[in-house]
Amino acid sequence: MDAAPVIVVVDDEEAIRDSCRQTLERCGYRVATAADGFSAMKAIHINAPDLVILDLKMPGVDGTELLRRVKAEHPNLDVVVITGYSSVGSAVECMRLGAYDYLPKPFDTDTLRLVVRRAVEKHGLAVENEVLRRTLAATPAGDTLLGESPSIRRVRELIARVAVADSTVLITGESGTGKELVARAIHHTSPRRERPFVAVDCSALVETLCESELFGHVKGAFTGATANHPGRFELAQGGTVFLDEIANVGPAVQAKLLRVLQEREITRVGNAQPIAVDVRIVAATNQDLTVAMKDGHFREDLFYRLSVVTIVVPPLRTRREDIRLLAEGLLGRIQTRRALAPRPLSAAALSALQEHDWPGNVRELENTLERALVLAQGNEITTGDLDLATTVPEGPVEAGRTGRDLSLASAEVQQIRKVLDVTGWHLGQAAALLGIDRKTLWRKIKAYQLR
Repeated sequence: MDAAPVIVVVDDEEAIRDSCRQTLERCGYRVATAADGFSAMKAIHINAPDLVILDLKMPGVDGTELLRRVKAEHPNLDVVVITGYSSVGSAVECMRLGAYDYLPKPFDTDTLRLVVRRAVEKHGLAVENEVLRRTLAATPAGDTLLGESPSIRRVRELIARVAVADSTVLITGESGTGKELVARAIHHTSPRRERPFVAVDCSALVETLCESELFGHVKGAFTGATANHPGRFELAQGGTVFLDEIANVGPAVQAKLLRVLQEREITRVGNAQPIAVDVRIVAATNQDLTVAMKDGHFREDLFYRLSVVTIVVPPLRTRREDIRLLAEGLLGRIQTRRALAPRPLSAAALSALQEHDWPGNVRELENTLERALVLAQGNEITTGDLDLATTVPEGPVEAGRTGRDLSLASAEVQQIRKVLDVTGWHLGQAAALLGIDRKTLWRKIKAYQLR
């Protein structure tokens, strides 16, 4: 489990320090406090915090000087300034020195919690992007794009060519093929690589809040909007916004996305003032958008704006020659991540992997290998450890299917039934183990009439 974010609170008033500490600890943060500038720098050095909250007026080293020192020594560390002597001049000076936000005293606990949550999320995003940048620099295309098949080589070539441009990209492919990894590779090999990469799972956004999440809102825009809130596009300023499962976005948000692409500006919910944004948009879908357009579910003009460059990520079953390289690369990553003893694939196991049709694609392959590593008892991974079942399915079978189709359906039904039984029919857990999304699992349950 990841450690809770650390916050250092600096104020010469003990009551303020204790109040902030209690409020933030109730939110799950770890809090260290300091009463002056010297103690503050020591606390920052010891705790390596995710955020600093400091008072502007303190004896000795005042808040302005402390802010200057903190930003000089820790340029990526965000600082929220609090003060009982607020003025436009001091606010401007603090923001010029790099403060994340400026809160006049007295402030309510809701405002403090909101500002801290936004700052911590921003810091976490910056750390994640730095880790991803280094990772992709070491392995530019990642394990999912390993291979020498013509189709995957074409994907890598397109990534290299489109990365240097600033064109909008649409990535298509089945679930589990690695569409997000392609998007990250585009970003981290582009001129925008030093700026944020913000991924948005459009299928996970509640329709009524989708606009607010993407474009932000102002205080009072709706019930519960207690303060201004930047959306994902503002958080990605200068970088890349990745809109995954774009087909799930409703008509109203589609219209606003079209305006973003045309005008390069967004409007927060509850405000008529447009905000200029400099972002690159990369979208992805596992659905056929041409069908969605014909059915009236997706705007034709938005489709053509998104698909300036289209990258099709091939399913794993069409590039079986890449499975050996993929499996070896994934095994190495899993062994390192889970601290598991290394076990090679037996020749029979590798052959079984290459014969399997992988309806869940690379995600399913990775989950299969991780399960095999955990359960294997010998010095190598065998076909039994892989547990690629091929029994006859229960339930209806479509007429006209070939023997190979029946074998695939048999394996798929057996595996789905087994995972559902193990998880007690918890669809979320079962979908994660199978390497598919919840909606795909539900469709398969209905198609195979599983009970």
